[in-house]
Amino acid sequence: MVFVATLDVGTTTVRCFIFNAKCEVLGSSTERVDLLNPQPGYFEIEPESLWRKIVKVINAAVVEARLKPTDITSFGLSTQRCTFLTWNHEAQEYYHNFITWKDLRANELVDQWNAGMAIKSLNIVSYGLYLLTRSNRFLAASVLKMMNGQITLRLLHSLENNPRLREALKRKKARVELLDSWILYKLRSGNGIDKNIDHISDITSATATGLFDPFTLSWSPLGKVLFGIEPWLLPKVVDNGYRYFGHIHPNALGPEWQNTFISIEAVVSDQTAALWGSQCFERGDVKITMGTGAFLNLNTGNDCHASLMGMYPLVAWQFRDIQERAQTVYCVEGASHDMGTVIEWAQQCGFFTSPMETSAIAESVSDTNGVYFIPSFSGLGPPINDHRAASGFIGITPSTTREHLVRAILESIVFRIVQLCETVEKESKYTLRLLRVDGGVSHNDFVCQLLADATGSCVERATSIESSILGATYMVGYNCGLWNSFDKLRRLRQIERTFMPRPEYYSSIRKHIVIWLKAIERFKNCLLRSRWNQSGIEVEASESIGS
Repeated sequence: MVFVATLDVGTTTVRCFIFNAKCEVLGSSTERVDLLNPQPGYFEIEPESLWRKIVKVINAAVVEARLKPTDITSFGLSTQRCTFLTWNHEAQEYYHNFITWKDLRANELVDQWNAGMAIKSLNIVSYGLYLLTRSNRFLAASVLKMMNGQITLRLLHSLENNPRLREALKRKKARVELLDSWILYKLRSGNGIDKNIDHISDITSATATGLFDPFTLSWSPLGKVLFGIEPWLLPKVVDNGYRYFGHIHPNALGPEWQNTFISIEAVVSDQTAALWGSQCFERGDVKITMGTGAFLNLNTGNDCHASLMGMYPLVAWQFRDIQERAQTVYCVEGASHDMGTVIEWAQQCGFFTSPMETSAIAESVSDTNGVYFIPSFSGLGPPINDHRAASGFIGITPSTTREHLVRAILESIVFRIVQLCETVEKESKYTLRLLRVDGGVSHNDFVCQLLADATGSCVERATSIESSILGATYMVGYNCGLWNSFDKLRRLRQIERTFMPRPEYYSSIRKHIVIWLKAIERFKNCLLRSRWNQSGIEVEASESIGS
């Protein structure tokens, strides 16, 4: 019998699901991540608290599945990207908590580096090299800009402001852990019992950090040259079918696991897992994850796409053939970091008691009565690329109702996704005819139907929207031969509903988008003077420094 335990560690939840050989869920468990907010704009996770939740959900899922730990045969892991810590793994000494991908402590550094001569010189030299070589690698570097979502400047901020970390670096007693590399170490070492476990990270997590060059498939030398980040600090990058992941140490998860021998078959980042869970195996396939943020990923096959509009070239996944030659598939990604965050903020403001109500509330009015919302608590990504952009409503009048405000919020997050779709179509030359959606916000029928109407594309929602969990499980089965082809994996996908575009609404929606784009101009390039609550929601207005 085959029983797979799949762990997904996201921004808001830690989840473990137990699957059988038919990919049926036998048991599951979920715990909420304790997101810490020690200072305005700082978003952290205490590592040992997170580890206790990981152990708890794995054990609880096995119990719910009515199995014993010895019944589990294989393990898969999916993690959020660009969340990191530094520590001395031998002494189990942490130099700081996990700094999450939503953290804004490096805001000033981002501005300084993007306005500085180093980045400008790199852009100019790279464009010259592109003209000489026509290499996409240099084209990508010619428009390179630092972003908060990447690890680079948040790590540099830690190196500059943490005396304990600086001292440890002098003694070479510190290393950088991505979330996946830390969990792997804890699992494989028995929570630190075996200190000789190698320091490894999956390539799909490494590729999103800003320190990894997807064109050369290695850590970029710019990390050391520009930022002084030594390569020895970073984990060894491995492919998704790495033969030496090994097994979960019998002491990692509690006394009940003493006689277990569970192979770690797959480690993958959440967005690649969602690509697999949405069955986006072919060039031109696209999925949109609607979770804490919205992430559009387009499979570009063997082509590492160089974007000029802020889309990000990534390794989608990588395996090795029997001759150990890397077989790499790429994708291009665009993100809107405020989707679930906006819904949560609106709920806290009392616009509704449950997100499940929002679809009916929005449909209870025919339009927003001239109200528009700009969803930019973390700035606006591609194609606008303004991390200073502010959030807010515009067009409120005495006749504005709660229903108008809710509809404006939902429309705004769809309009941001439409921007991502149009940007990737323009740059890649693909026509997006089918959008596969997953994540918590994809439950919302109003959002899915409006997306279909606004793009003219079919929007497909699977029976299970837990695509990251499913994708990591699919990869486990693929690596261990349970489902050894994409054709076999495709048979497992079940569609709950397809939202067909309604051409009669297209023109009116496009007019609303044009007005919404004009509204964005009023919120761009703002000087943030904000306080933040514990959920990462901006609660004080910003002052515009635009024209």
